[in-house]
Amino acid sequence: MTKSYDFDVLVIGAGPGGYHAAIRAAQLGLKVACAERENVGGVCLNVGCIPTKALLHAGETVADARHAAEFGLTFSGQALDIAKLNGWKEGIVKKLTSGVSSLFKANKVTHLVGQASFVDDHTVQVGDKSYAAGSIIIATGSEPAKLPGLDVDQVQIVDSTGALVMPDPVPARMLCVGGGVIGFEFAHVYNNMGSKVKVIEFAPTIIPGADADAVKAFQKAMEKQGIEVAVQHKANRAEKKADGVHVEIENVKTGEKKTEVFDRVLVAVGRRPRTDGLNADKAGVTVSERGFIQADKQQRTDVPHIYAIGDVAGNPMLAHKAMKEGLVAAEVIAGKPAEQDAVAIPGVVYTSPELAWVGLTEAEAKDKGYEVKTGNFPFSASGRAMTLQQTDGFVKMVVEKDTDLLLGVHIVGPHASDMLGEAGLALEMAATATDIALTIHAHPTLGEAVLEAAEAVHKQAIHIMNR
Repeated sequence: MTKSYDFDVLVIGAGPGGYHAAIRAAQLGLKVACAERENVGGVCLNVGCIPTKALLHAGETVADARHAAEFGLTFSGQALDIAKLNGWKEGIVKKLTSGVSSLFKANKVTHLVGQASFVDDHTVQVGDKSYAAGSIIIATGSEPAKLPGLDVDQVQIVDSTGALVMPDPVPARMLCVGGGVIGFEFAHVYNNMGSKVKVIEFAPTIIPGADADAVKAFQKAMEKQGIEVAVQHKANRAEKKADGVHVEIENVKTGEKKTEVFDRVLVAVGRRPRTDGLNADKAGVTVSERGFIQADKQQRTDVPHIYAIGDVAGNPMLAHKAMKEGLVAAEVIAGKPAEQDAVAIPGVVYTSPELAWVGLTEAEAKDKGYEVKTGNFPFSASGRAMTLQQTDGFVKMVVEKDTDLLLGVHIVGPHASDMLGEAGLALEMAATATDIALTIHAHPTLGEAVLEAAEAVHKQAIHIMNR
């Protein structure tokens, strides 16, 4: 690298993608800086993945306690301390963000605090100072999309950030506008905490991108828990009054409109890339009308020494995708033969039951011209699931008929996300359903359901009737 630069690499954004890129670049011997206008960890650690999972765990513990009497365990004097709950959640966030700061120090990554914007293709201004770098990685992430007619005040009408602060008392009536991952995770939290929750989704189905059979089972499980789900509905406008938020909800299929009253409304209609204030044009980097920055398999933008990773580089907007892209960009800058070449990127809804998938859905496989076979194994036939009192859902395996090649795995059930690693590895290694069926799985485990789904592809599952 040219010695006139302040840094070999300057990363803009310290979210999962950014801090992975910065640390890997430093591990490879480069002089690195990472600029972040707020706390390190980005949306994921501060107001996304981590605090959401903390609330999900708390809510599920409450739900578990309600059902414990079924196996003879009763509680008395239960009370929900909202202040302590919010404090515990923030404590986890602080521990993790402090950990990232410590990793920066240990790897000699310079942490620059302030809004970053391009001066030219090698220079970035952070706060009131400018820094020159040989290579620059854009990792600015994303932010909640807005919805006309529903103005977020982070009190009664909230986005995903505001929803993380559990109010006291817990709202009696909750509306989630958007039936995607974020909408359902918060619906699950608030439902378990005692809210009467309704989810509306504009599209004909919830959880876009997931397998149709899995979505059907997932929706059934959510409704069984008391969450009302209405597809092909939209929220036109909201008005705050003394008795709550009055929301006009329209059935987009029939045109029927009605007003319903809620104590809290969550706007969860997706996310938009965060490029405002970046001044990418000064560096010659093209930003699309929707705010995305296109990158190739090595994460290079149309300016070869400038890279884009994570949400800002396009869908899917997932932390684990950003992490991998951050490592790729750092390794490319260091001269390594790296590129992003994932066969499949997993998706998860962290409710209970969880919905998790990797690879092609059955419909996608057929659209691509595959002749497919499927194997299904229900958790109702799993001894381990019975001991957990979590028997809703199943494992579904999508396989190419002639070659037995695994194309996709879809799981609705307990700890589905933890079982997905095996499926992802199998896809990356071009494994067959037979490969999985021949692999001994520990007993009794939830993972045996993956084995039996593989056996079910060939109608050889032991614990169900094979049809």
